[in-house]
Amino acid sequence: MHMPKSQPIQTSPVESVDRALLALQVLARAGARGISLADLASELGLSKTTAHRSLAALKFRGFASQDPATGHYALGAAATALGDEFLSDENLPVLVHPALLALSSAVGELVHLGVLSGSQVLYLDKVEPERSVRVWSAVGRRMPAVTTALGRAILAFRHADRSILAEYVRASGVAKQVAQRLETVVDEARATGYATENEENEAGISCVAIPLMRSGTAIAAVSITAPAERMTADRIAWLHSEMRRVLPPLLPAGLGVPAV
Repeated sequence: MHMPKSQPIQTSPVESVDRALLALQVLARAGARGISLADLASELGLSKTTAHRSLAALKFRGFASQDPATGHYALGAAATALGDEFLSDENLPVLVHPALLALSSAVGELVHLGVLSGSQVLYLDKVEPERSVRVWSAVGRRMPAVTTALGRAILAFRHADRSILAEYVRASGVAKQVAQRLETVVDEARATGYATENEENEAGISCVAIPLMRSGTAIAAVSITAPAERMTADRIAWLHSEMRRVLPPLLPAGLGVPAV
């Protein structure tokens, strides 16, 4: 009778680095309140001396901070900046491009990626479908956020209230009728998880957009652009379902779409 081979115990190749990484995870879970040295050491199963050495190294590089009043340790600015830098406007197009390719292929339409830049939407990337769409668009183009599906999707999931929306309207200098219905459009986007725009920027062209979420806040949005004649209510609902199906598995870690 052959006995099954026991699985080797997995250990980190560099224990000191591993301890520091585990400490970072504990600090992240502790949040803004932080955690005491004793509690962190207990959670990691380390002596306070060993835990203190790991924290000292993290503090030296700005990955941990210490409250001078309580002595508690918290995640440092360098740690929180990693995600921001990784998902910056410069990196985002490369990271999200495979998801845009898959979405355009699935729905057969023009797909854009955009972010807020002041009161405007900045187009960071686009993927053309096999069939042409007669719409002028280009990477680097800017449009008023309040008139685009991309901008509305982002604003809806950035907790923009009436006063904030009013500031965007003033900065954009858009028509009065746009300003009057913007709050309703944004409220609908929050409820449905997507925003729309129907021939407000270009005759015969409509868009539907879904925000890309990080830690509960929209940092960007993806839109589908098509001739208005194809953008019936049923097809918009289908396009939204395809966005929810196709995008999440292909987005970089830390990004998602609304649950609604």
